[in-house]
Amino acid sequence: MTFVTEFNQLPLAILTRRAERAGEGDMERALAVLHGNVLERFAALLSPAAGQPQFLEAMAREAHRLTTLHFGRTIRLFAPLYLSNECINTCKYCGFSRDNPILRVTLTPEQVLAETRYLLAEGFRNILLVSGEHPRFASNDYMRQCVALLHREGVPSINLEVGPMETPDYEKIVAAGAEGLVVYQETYNREVYREMHTAGPKKDFDWRLETPERGYAAGFKRLGIGALLGLWHWREEAIALAAHVEYLLRHCWKAQITVSLPRLRPAAGEFEPKYPMSNRDLTQLVCALRLTFPQVGIVLSTRESAKLRDGLVPLGVTMMSAGSHTEPGGYTGAGSDKLHITRKGMKFEAPVIRSEGEHATEQFHIADERPPAVVAARLKELGYEAVWKDWDATLSGGNGVNVER
Repeated sequence: MTFVTEFNQLPLAILTRRAERAGEGDMERALAVLHGNVLERFAALLSPAAGQPQFLEAMAREAHRLTTLHFGRTIRLFAPLYLSNECINTCKYCGFSRDNPILRVTLTPEQVLAETRYLLAEGFRNILLVSGEHPRFASNDYMRQCVALLHREGVPSINLEVGPMETPDYEKIVAAGAEGLVVYQETYNREVYREMHTAGPKKDFDWRLETPERGYAAGFKRLGIGALLGLWHWREEAIALAAHVEYLLRHCWKAQITVSLPRLRPAAGEFEPKYPMSNRDLTQLVCALRLTFPQVGIVLSTRESAKLRDGLVPLGVTMMSAGSHTEPGGYTGAGSDKLHITRKGMKFEAPVIRSEGEHATEQFHIADERPPAVVAARLKELGYEAVWKDWDATLSGGNGVNVER
């Protein structure tokens, strides 16, 4: 049985009502009792009652205690490396959507190497390869070649956030040196998913939902999931996400599980989220996840402001990006000689003379623009250690299980 089967049987409406209506008594029991139905307790921790100052403060203290117990005072830093903004999917919220008239770039191996060396010089040893989904420009074999290139360059932790693949294709990428797979379901609401994804292979909700399991079968040692907050009511999304986490902990127990909480940011296409999530709500969700899943990593990207990221560090965050660029070639200015310009679904290919400093279009605008060294220094001020490299391939005979700090 895959998670799709379990998800279809999930009493999501009942759990969401509990999250919306749980009172102070439910909240007190949720804080005091650590056993019982995981999702029912989690729903109570999401309630408006739990968001009251006295309860949120209690949740924050416990979240801090559990995070320190299981992860110490460390924050693992990583950088996204965007390989291509070519995409065949039409997604209403994404800057890379194929119907957006943007400058398109796919990095050559030489340009990928230049970006990699830049990030290594910045201190990063954990790199997330990101790409739009396009079988011609960003093929599975291209991804494998990029992973092999980074592996040869000595990057110890290589992770992917690219279009879903079949297990045999993932196996080749794992063999090339990749250890982690990240895939966001975007939204767990089928109707909203259908409305947001109008063309391309990403339209298949179930195919995407089963991606972490295919990745696990291929040998990935880290599995990251998340929901794009702002597409639907955040409490319902959070409960579905928690159900997914619980399933992966039971069935993919050899892998480390991480969860990301990205909120929608401005991007090409000018999409406006219908269900914005406040900073207080995000704080409550981070605490609820930590109280429910003490050993699961929580990732916070540069989508959030520096002030908010600093404030959330003690409450459950274990992994952060820093100094991020969300366009191909963003770190070094690398770009192909040809830019592919898409307008209204029609593709044109022509040499483009770019002005100095011009880059491919980014996927979304970041909020925390601090350089990596500044982020690391701020973490030290807060009493935390920035971890750039927390394992070595020699400890596992190559591409095996990592040793966490």
